[in-house]
Amino acid sequence: MVVLNKIYTKTGDDGTTALGTGERRPKNDLRIDAYGTVDETNSVIGVVRLQTASNAPEVDAVLSRIQNDLFDLGADLATPETDQDLGYEPLRITDQQVEAIEAAIDRFNAELSPLRSFVLPGGSPASAYLHLARTVSRRAERLMVELQARETVNPAATRYMNRLSDFFFVVSRFLNEKGESDVLWVPGKNR
Repeated sequence: MVVLNKIYTKTGDDGTTALGTGERRPKNDLRIDAYGTVDETNSVIGVVRLQTASNAPEVDAVLSRIQNDLFDLGADLATPETDQDLGYEPLRITDQQVEAIEAAIDRFNAELSPLRSFVLPGGSPASAYLHLARTVSRRAERLMVELQARETVNPAATRYMNRLSDFFFVVSRFLNEKGESDVLWVPGKNR
């Protein structure tokens, strides 16, 4: 269980932060950037949920689960795999969490008509914010892939982030009246 008695510790005043292993790294370290961007994704979901809490409870329930999963993912990234005994079992994203996102994508996508053009961010407020969540989650995924080229990263965590951006795209369309209110790209429209 997490207990936060004091919010500021002053231990980061030197520009470093502690990982779950106790190791300290610079705050601009790639691992820190990756889980910080996962946290940023979670914050955007909080804004989306201001729209979905009362207007789309079936979507809101999935977003609530995703927010919790993203904290798991942040903990996963904040605790690099090591041979050292940490005194606890590190939290890792599981294949079951990836499969749950896939099931949610399939459920909402089944109600959408096929796309005939690329979709521009917009339509309803919730859809616009979901596109923001999509782009932030893609950035988190890119950082995780870059980190993976240098250090061990749980493959399920990377798969989760890849599916998550797909989920945001599908649900943005679902909340745009099942795609009827999507804002479509018209190539060369303003030439």
